[in-house]
Formats: sequence, C-alpha cells, structure tokens
Amino acid sequence: MKPKVYCHYLDKIDYKKGCEYQEVLFNEAISRKKTRRTEGSGPLPENHLIFCEHPHVYTLGKSGDRENLLIDNDALKEKEAVFYKTNRGGDITYHGPGQLVVYPIFDLEQFFTDIHKYMRFLEESVIKTLEVYNIKGERSQGLTGVWIQPQEPHARKICAMGVKSSRWVTMHGIGFNIHPNLSYFENIIPCGITDKNVTSLSQELDKEITTKEVIPVFLENMAEQFNFKPITFNK
Repeated sequence: MKPKVYCHYLDKIDYKKGCEYQEVLFNEAISRKKTRRTEGSGPLPENHLIFCEHPHVYTLGKSGDRENLLIDNDALKEKEAVFYKTNRGGDITYHGPGQLVVYPIFDLEQFFTDIHKYMRFLEESVIKTLEVYNIKGERSQGLTGVWIQPQEPHARKICAMGVKSSRWVTMHGIGFNIHPNLSYFENIIPCGITDKNVTSLSQELDKEITTKEVIPVFLENMAEQFNFKPITFNK
C-alpha cells in the first residue's frame, strides 16, 4: 500500500511562521514514533507536503558561513528582507515571491531509510518537472540541488535544497526558482558557491510561469518518484 501524503497549500507565508507550521507537524510525527516504539502500537506518523512562497528572506544553514551574506542589516531593511539562521543543512540561500518552496515532513521509514537517496529523489522530482517544460535539469558532481548545464562556463542553479532529519522524519526541503526577482541572489554567495549563477524557470523559457502552474506538475512527479498517494489537506 502506498503511503499517504497530506498536501498543504499555504500560498505566501512568513518564513518564521512557515517553520513553526513545519515544527508542529514534525514534532507530531516524532511523538507518534516514540509512542509506537515504547508501547509497541499506535498510529503511524502522518506524512505531509507543504507548498508555499515566502516574503524576501535569506536563510543560513547550520553548516553555513555568515560571511556569505554580502549585505548588512541596513541594506536588508532597504530591500524589505530579513535574515534567519536555521537548523537545516546547507549554507545560505534566498527565498522570495516567485520561488516555489516545498517542505516534505516524511517518515522515511515508510519509504526508505537513506538520506542520500532521499536527496537524490527530491532532485529527480525537480528534474522530471523541468522535462515537462523541455528543460534539461542535471546534477552537478559533489553539489546538492538541480542545475542547468552544470559542466559549462555559464552553469546556473535552478533549485536549492537543505533538509533536516531526526528519527528518520524530515523537514525543510527545496527552493525551486519559478519567477523570483533574481537580483536578490546578488546579495549572497548562494550555497557558498562562487563560480556558478542562478536562474529560474521563467528565465530559461523566456516567458512568465507561475508557481501555481508548477505545483500540480511537481506534485505528480514527486508522487511518482516516491510512490505515494497525495491527499489534499484543507487548513
């Protein structure tokens, strides 16, 4: 039987509130796992998939370098952006309007217990989505995320990833550039990588594509990749 995944569509939500929303679902899943292990019974943890956008925000992973944020607090205010340190993996990245943010809260014991495989499956879900738009997304050796022409001098990143897991439950996830203002990436060294640029789906296609248009395409590809049954959750 396929695992069920409850899909949450939050539209635009403050980054901190989005993290709090994740934490509630994440902690519920952890609690269920503890109960099942101590009592030998109880319901399985629920799996969730959050789709949203954030106002302008720069986030730094626990292994990241604060120096990769290239502007000070005054400049952040001018750009109506904020900065947060997070508990996900990875370095610094940007989230903002026009970027599709996807947060899976998955109990990997219902799928497979392999974080490396999990990351590759997330990447593949994005790659398959790009194929629908006749764009070839690829991996770049030694780097996480999805890229366009990664081996060429004009290599560019279209999707960044950073996750956290505990007891095989995941949180955080991906930032898939659909039509964000790419100038905001000029204020950071994205993921600490200095020699590659950033792009978006709209820029690659030279036409405007909305996040709402991409969500069902991405969900279909992710459901096929992870072999789950998506369930719409009404907040």
